[in-house]
Amino acid sequence: MPFAAGEIYCGLACGPGPDGHWRGWIDVRVPPDGLRRLGLHPDQPTSRPGHPSPPGWWHADAERRARRQR
Repeated sequence: MPFAAGEIYCGLACGPGPDGHWRGWIDVRVPPDGLRRLGLHPDQPTSRPGHPSPPGWWHADAERRARRQR
């Protein structure tokens, strides 16, 4: 593993969502120095979304096409 023991923090939280169904959230944290050793750093432009996600119809069409190919 590229990280030292104790360098990664993983947290798990569970609870009911707004619709009443239970959900789980995972929180993974690595210190910036650990990422820099891998050639990554928090200030890289690609560490944040660079553009908006495609519209909803695009996702729905992709799912329909995927079902047809099976």
